[in-house]
Amino acid sequence: MACRHVPATTAAAALLLLGMGFPTWGATGRPSPAIQANRAVYDAYILGPGDKLQIELLDIPELSGSFSIGPDGTIYLPRLRALYVEGLTVEELRYFLTDQFKTYVKEPQVYVKPVGYRAVRVYVGGEIGRPGYYMLSGGQVLQDQLNIEEVSSPTAMRQQATSLQDFRAARLRMQRSASDDVAMLQGITSAQPNRWPTLFDALRAAQGVTPYSNLGQVQVTRKQPLSAGGGKVRANVDFLQLVSSGDESVNIRLFDGDVISVARSPQVMRDQLLAASRTNLSPDFVEVFVSGRVKEPGPQSLPQGATLNQAIASAGGTKLLRGRVEFLRFSPDGATDRRLFSFNAGAKAGDYKNPVLMSGDVVRVNDSLFSASVEVLNELTGPAVGIYSVYSLFKP
Repeated sequence: MACRHVPATTAAAALLLLGMGFPTWGATGRPSPAIQANRAVYDAYILGPGDKLQIELLDIPELSGSFSIGPDGTIYLPRLRALYVEGLTVEELRYFLTDQFKTYVKEPQVYVKPVGYRAVRVYVGGEIGRPGYYMLSGGQVLQDQLNIEEVSSPTAMRQQATSLQDFRAARLRMQRSASDDVAMLQGITSAQPNRWPTLFDALRAAQGVTPYSNLGQVQVTRKQPLSAGGGKVRANVDFLQLVSSGDESVNIRLFDGDVISVARSPQVMRDQLLAASRTNLSPDFVEVFVSGRVKEPGPQSLPQGATLNQAIASAGGTKLLRGRVEFLRFSPDGATDRRLFSFNAGAKAGDYKNPVLMSGDVVRVNDSLFSASVEVLNELTGPAVGIYSVYSLFKP
């Protein structure tokens, strides 16, 4: 599969319009794979199972209506029966149906408008809290449009228009409205706030960043429509701009099938982690376990960006007799980070002896040589003291 790289520095960076040609059609009634690439619209919405469309043939209500794309990627229409439309854009589908209806209608005028969108399923990987597939709520059914479709359809507008000029003006307004609904801007438009899942939603669903996440290098890979030659396009996003300065333009809109990958930094990104902790991108707290020679051993809930020394302080601090500190972390890739060092209350955050913590980390303050000796002595003398106490009870 071909893959193109697009640097996504603004919300509309990946919206590229190349030429104004029309697609060609194969003999099977399905768009030919060789659709002209000079009409490619990058980041165009690709239709798939679950999408709901309002399809209308001008002045022919019996062939018009609301139709859904089935699980097999087909849509069932009057006269045409089942047509495989998965992978087409809205505009490609309009040309396709226009060609198909020519068998039954002279000069058909077809209008296609999305009125319901399927849920968005994306994969989030790389250096992220919990990699995996996530279902994000897609565009909701446009019920308000369904309610007014009777007065906004081309047929209704023709009946209400007092002149041909009024009808053309009304139809132009409708076409612009339909174009706005499927505008492939990377981000949420002001006309449809909070309707589409974004990159922020995906990273948050995956439990946010880790101390090694590099939000300056987030990669989004997306399938392309047939008019763009198929394949995939890959955009590099500096998502740190949103976390640090609130730049909404990098919070790109996500489509079904997108793959997000967060780069890993060789060093702890503590400043970035603290900036993310001031937002709702990551969970507010991390859960770690502290045991051994501390006053209050057990699980500890700490704010994002907390360090090992803060975890020990949260557990009441170390006891008087203590040994070396053992730090244990299990990575998602199967690796184990185990450290054994002397406790240093003055170590800087992110230092080898004072790492920034992640959920699931284990901290143990070991016994010193003397405290271990006392513990062994107690274990040895404990049974004898118990036996002597029992003997004393029954001694005459």
